[in-house]
Amino acid sequence: MQTCHDARHTTQTLTAPEWWRTAVIYQIYPRSFADASGDGVGDLRGITRRLDDLADLGVDALWLSPFMVSPQKDAGYDVADYCDVDPLFGTLADFDEMLAAAHAREIRIIVDLVPNHSSDQHPWFQEALRAAPGSAERARYIFRDGRGPGGDQPPTNWDSIFGGPAWTRVTEEDGSPGQWYLHLFDSSQPDFNWENEEVREEFRRILRFWLDRGVDGFRVDVAHGMVKDPSFPDWSPNPEAASMGGDSAPAPYWEQPGVHEIYRDWHRLLAEYDGDRALCGEAWVSTIEKTALWVRPDEMHQTFNFHYLETPWEPAALRRIIDDSLRAFGAVGAPSTWVLSNHDVVRHATRLGLTAENPQGTGIGPDFPGLPEPQHALRRARAATALMLALPGSAYLYQGEELGLPEVLDIPDEARQDPTWFRTRGERYGRDGCRVPIPWESDAPAAGFSSSGRSWLPQPEGWGTFARDCQREDAGSTLSLYRRLLEVRRAYGLGEGTLRWLDPGELPGVAEGQSEDVLALSNQDVVVLANFGATPIPLPPGRHVLASSTELVAESGAPDREDRAPLLPQDAVVWLVSPENVPLI
Repeated sequence: MQTCHDARHTTQTLTAPEWWRTAVIYQIYPRSFADASGDGVGDLRGITRRLDDLADLGVDALWLSPFMVSPQKDAGYDVADYCDVDPLFGTLADFDEMLAAAHAREIRIIVDLVPNHSSDQHPWFQEALRAAPGSAERARYIFRDGRGPGGDQPPTNWDSIFGGPAWTRVTEEDGSPGQWYLHLFDSSQPDFNWENEEVREEFRRILRFWLDRGVDGFRVDVAHGMVKDPSFPDWSPNPEAASMGGDSAPAPYWEQPGVHEIYRDWHRLLAEYDGDRALCGEAWVSTIEKTALWVRPDEMHQTFNFHYLETPWEPAALRRIIDDSLRAFGAVGAPSTWVLSNHDVVRHATRLGLTAENPQGTGIGPDFPGLPEPQHALRRARAATALMLALPGSAYLYQGEELGLPEVLDIPDEARQDPTWFRTRGERYGRDGCRVPIPWESDAPAAGFSSSGRSWLPQPEGWGTFARDCQREDAGSTLSLYRRLLEVRRAYGLGEGTLRWLDPGELPGVAEGQSEDVLALSNQDVVVLANFGATPIPLPPGRHVLASSTELVAESGAPDREDRAPLLPQDAVVWLVSPENVPLI
């Protein structure tokens, strides 16, 4: 394997202590964010050019999905060289420029690390294919003899996350059918063998390479995988469960205890560096209590709260998961994280309005039963974001959600690129719908994504109406709402606050039996009300409105005026404060 060479220079990291406990972190999916080269694929220079927009939004850090050297069979999550930038996205010099420019704006950078598997084009795997069974080269991955006569059957019945079997048989150097290798994802993504010390040492080198360059942390892909049950038993998953795990009876390739020693090792390595570098895990784990095991004091600093992401828009369910999250993460001294969208799930500006089940990773298309009315779904999404950003801890945003982008449904079959689409022969749409390049200028080619008008996934008709330039000066836009929420969140220290539930039944004007449709909480000096019911509720008197997810109405249903009591309509959230605390902003 070509090991990671030393960084040519480093940049100074920011030094605020444990910044990750309260940070709002913005995910950039580089190929869909901003294209500076004009080839139709976003790149690092495109990110650098748009940093002022992100600083204006008010985020604390950026998480960049993979930009390392890759054949791009799975949009960069198939890495062939962990210590260089794929020419599709630029160069290491472009990365250094982007990192320095972000730090100059007091924005931290988190890079995506993919340790569960590599690309089949990785030098190590190419060596393994040329080597004999039982060799040191094959021991870096998971090769097994097949079952049955002649080894014609896979070693286990495991299925790939993307559909189809999780094992592929190789042809040996002499042309004979050979061993099978494990790939929990696409066949072009062979799984590493994390029982092998050579693998562990190589990833220590990879971590140091990027830390020496000045990155502030790592998002760890498939952080609940990597270690497999050594007995390799057969396993039939619950077809209703999320494809990435989270089933009540974990698969033999998820949630294995051995992963925790890997993260303890990495935690010690990061602690050698200044600037409070952080690890955040992508862990689709069966319970919130088990998820907290990934963030014990000597392991990761954060892990995504997918249980929150998957919670329906229902007050009782949301209160329960918020309580469970704060309790479970608090018990190990970690912050809870909150997230509603990312590059693997249907955007919440569509998902929260769906009326049919949609397991994670399946995706949706134009024939999906139960598609929502767009404005109804966006209204819920804005309210859900306003509730999420009021919670103590750290929050993640996915590029374009601040524009209210919906899931794109009508991508032509021939334009789709997600491996899930191909491995299921079109049975599952996959994740392309949340990955369409985002709009910047309404009247520009490719809605400002690329000056050439090219776009690696086609943008739908009317995409420009969501563009940033259309929303920037519109006080009622989704962009303006996000900016306001982040401004207030920071001014009032909500990320480091303490949540206290309020009894909606004690709020003036809330009718008997209506309180079950309302969530009311306080954090620091801010009172937050969320109305899930069809009946508008009056705001408590004597409070100043800091932010509202939608326009308030008067008792008659007409727009609010000074001489009428404002009401909070259905699927809306409002932030309030006592008049004496308004000067904070």
